[in-house]
Amino acid sequence: METSQLLLGVLFSSIGLGYFIYGKKQKTIVPFLCGLILMIFPYFVENTGLLILIGAVISAVPYFIRL
Repeated sequence: METSQLLLGVLFSSIGLGYFIYGKKQKTIVPFLCGLILMIFPYFVENTGLLILIGAVISAVPYFIRL
């Protein structure tokens, strides 16, 4: 694992934690699930480009989908 992957994992996990807490307090499912996914997925993705792509897409999902 490279340093960039570790730092990106910390960045996306921090964003995920924020979404998780927001979704839990507001009782909204989309930010809650996106937060869980953002905290977990860096452990399973090895490619740095793919890590950035998936993290950016999942981070934008709560902005566009409001349930």
